Amino acid sequence: MVSGDAPQAEGSVRVDVWIWSVRLTKTRAQAAAACRAGHVRVGGERAKPAQAVRAGDEVRLRHAGRDRVVVVSKVVKKRVGPPVAAECFVDNSPPPPPREIAIQVPVRDRGTGRPTKRDRREMERLQGRPPES
Repeated sequence: MVSGDAPQAEGSVRVDVWIWSVRLTKTRAQAAAACRAGHVRVGGERAKPAQAVRAGDEVRLRHAGRDRVVVVSKVVKKRVGPPVAAECFVDNSPPPPPREIAIQVPVRDRGTGRPTKRDRREMERLQGRPPES
């Protein structure tokens, strides 16, 4: 392992860099955008992209429609491979919902206009909602 890629035992690093380094997001820009949008919490508090994380901190990330709860075990400053990244945090995330339960968006053909009252009732019936009286 090259010394620049080695996990660091001490110190701190920016939260957006750490999230990107351990492959929780694909790009550092996505990690920084998640921080700015308030989707990242460190120790229960909203985190700005430059906030420092240390070993033992709990990081909560809302990304790609899923909540991730991880505890930092090693601080890394550069992006590492998946096997090394898995050693850098303890994943306490809830399991992702099954695909069948995931929200299904009804698809309408392009150019059909607004749904009629009948179309709306059919969509509600398919989604399992009770009819409105």
